[in-house]
Amino acid sequence: MSFLADRVVAGTTSAPTVRAAGAIGLRLETQLVSGAEWDQTIASFDEVCQEQMHAFASIRWPGVAQEPLVFLRDDEVVGGALVMVQSLPLRLGKIAVTKWAPMLKDAAHRDAAAIRAGMVEAMVAEYADRRRLMLSILPRASITEVNQEYGHLIARGFRRGSVLGFPNRYIVNLRLSDAEQRKSFSQTWRRQLNKAEKAGLSFEYAGAERVGDFETLYNAMTDRKQFSDHSAYETVPALMQIEVPALRPELFFVRHDGELVAGALIFKAGGRAVYLYGATNDKALPLRAGYFLHWHIIRWLRDHTQAQWYDLGGTDGFQGLHQFKKGMVGDAGVIRPVPPVANYASGRLAYAAGAGAFWARDSVHALQRKVDGWRNPLTRPTQQKDDAEPAP
Repeated sequence: MSFLADRVVAGTTSAPTVRAAGAIGLRLETQLVSGAEWDQTIASFDEVCQEQMHAFASIRWPGVAQEPLVFLRDDEVVGGALVMVQSLPLRLGKIAVTKWAPMLKDAAHRDAAAIRAGMVEAMVAEYADRRRLMLSILPRASITEVNQEYGHLIARGFRRGSVLGFPNRYIVNLRLSDAEQRKSFSQTWRRQLNKAEKAGLSFEYAGAERVGDFETLYNAMTDRKQFSDHSAYETVPALMQIEVPALRPELFFVRHDGELVAGALIFKAGGRAVYLYGATNDKALPLRAGYFLHWHIIRWLRDHTQAQWYDLGGTDGFQGLHQFKKGMVGDAGVIRPVPPVANYASGRLAYAAGAGAFWARDSVHALQRKVDGWRNPLTRPTQQKDDAEPAP
């Protein structure tokens, strides 16, 4: 039996101490936990993110087996990874996939690199060596210029896999004073914010019970713009009802003359807040409501969370969105790419099956984007796109 099966019967297992890519992978105890326990556990992690939540993943990928793994050192939780085991077409086998993981509970721990290496080794031992699956890990964009997580995986023997079409992520520094933050914005962004502040707009923090107001804005926006929505918006109702307050997205609105003109849903747990979804009506753009909205979200996150950074997501190739987010990142933030997927398998057949499945998926997605462009020419990346569309 695998260690996951062993956990149900006996409780725990340990990975050996290893040396990998300059870091000694610590011996860690590995436990499989329930989805509910997993979400409770990771709420306090520095590196927690939406894609690693069971409440999100179980809806976003309903046909995939979710395996939430908690790693412990001396009986203390130090990290974790939600691994998704997916069957391949034609019964060719299975692959194990984890996105934005493994996650550290304490990213500033002096043994952080060794803990991360130990988590990777435990996953390799289980999924690649024991189960003979291809293991695919996608690290998130790093704040530093060099993505050390991805570098460790490649040094460990993982191979470069799929690459996002538009990998850059736009990340705002939250730990600045108002004066420092405004100075960091580009001159154009700051000028547009000044105009928005003279337009009679007001900012609102809203509770989860007002998600219906956001849905009204969002549905009206998608109908107006007629773009194909491939986001995970279907997960929003469940996320707004999650019993773990730290993991529940926050909802914000901008109002003009008593009318809601813009709104946003923000993931705020851990060290990196994330812009999930935005919505506007047709009055928002001339009012520059997006500038006003994000300015106040930045200030709210700084004052009410522990997050150091605010991840605005990508652009999906839209030049207008690039200019908007680049101006907001300014001098104090960073623009960094999501690295390629890193794939590892202990056997050639497992690797060939997994890599083939990724190639087929990427081909389908590329074709889908072309079809969307033909059907909806207004959503092609060559067109301007306003500042409040769903974060890719």
